[in-house]
Amino acid sequence: MKRILFIVSSLLLSALSFPQNIEDVLKELDKVSSQFESLHHRLDVIEKNIDDLMWYERVGDIAEIDKVYITGPPLMKSQEPNPTAQGAGNPVKFWSYIFVPKNIDPNKKYPLIIFPHGGVHSNFGTYYTHIIRELMAQEYIVIAAEYRGSTGYGKSMYEKIDYGGLETEDVDASRAYMIENCSFVDKNRVGIIGWSHGGLISLMNIFDHPESYTVAYAGVPVSDLIARMGYKDQSYRDLYSADYHIGKTADENVEEYRKRSPAWNAQKLQTPLLIHTNTNDEDVNVLEVEHLIKSLKAEGKKFEYKIYEDIPGGHSFNRMDTKIAREIRLEIYNFLYAYLKPPVKLNKISDLEKAAYKF
Repeated sequence: MKRILFIVSSLLLSALSFPQNIEDVLKELDKVSSQFESLHHRLDVIEKNIDDLMWYERVGDIAEIDKVYITGPPLMKSQEPNPTAQGAGNPVKFWSYIFVPKNIDPNKKYPLIIFPHGGVHSNFGTYYTHIIRELMAQEYIVIAAEYRGSTGYGKSMYEKIDYGGLETEDVDASRAYMIENCSFVDKNRVGIIGWSHGGLISLMNIFDHPESYTVAYAGVPVSDLIARMGYKDQSYRDLYSADYHIGKTADENVEEYRKRSPAWNAQKLQTPLLIHTNTNDEDVNVLEVEHLIKSLKAEGKKFEYKIYEDIPGGHSFNRMDTKIAREIRLEIYNFLYAYLKPPVKLNKISDLEKAAYKF
């Protein structure tokens, strides 16, 4: 911390070192801003490395944990700084977590859960500890992709973001990796689950690759980016219109935002699906998920959903460690069980508590 304060103080003193004119002031401030941005990404890397160690502390007693380096599709053409340079058009490289229950028989086949994290720019962290423990208790194999745009891997990875675009192909690439490389994975029993942005990725994957997924769960999913740009503030909109991302606002290119929105792709649904939302969600307004539900109904699609009324926790209502959150997660696991048939079924809340605490 002292070193960080020293760096910040030095940068500020540099900016205030009596420049000759306003142009010099602006140049110095640009340098300071650039240094702060670099520091931000470096701190993200440190935080991610610490959290990686925490995974072993929190679930290492019941799971074999690995982190594999795999590839997804090349960058969007608009992101290629020099499309004729050596290496241009190469696949994007990214990390993925793998969790395997310690007590499995490697000679048998087990169902696979694909688990994309949420957040516009975020990562798969120990926030999901109890959910991973509950999945391990059922003897699911889990892979969680740190798809393009994830934090904790530096500025370059951060600026590869492609929300609702090629990030979904990164996640599907993690599914393909497991089937190709892990003999104990059953390719015919693959589920995908996600919350928020991860819910959007889950939906877009079953829309684009229906043949690859047996079942899906989408919790409080981002569903309509056009509506979202209307009720979020400017700093949020800027994440999408950034030069290295979509590059235009929703009013400048409404079709691009529509293409990336599950509610506008509802006609593609073929996979068994469960959707949950909460009326007091402070992040994904319930109106987005209602639009998705109405769109699916208008297309005559069969699916299941629940709109919960003011459950404590808002956006995180069924990812928390409360009794009601566990009750709702048990509903999710029962839905998945019907299609994936993991070796162990969680029948009651005490089963989830045992998964968390081993008693």
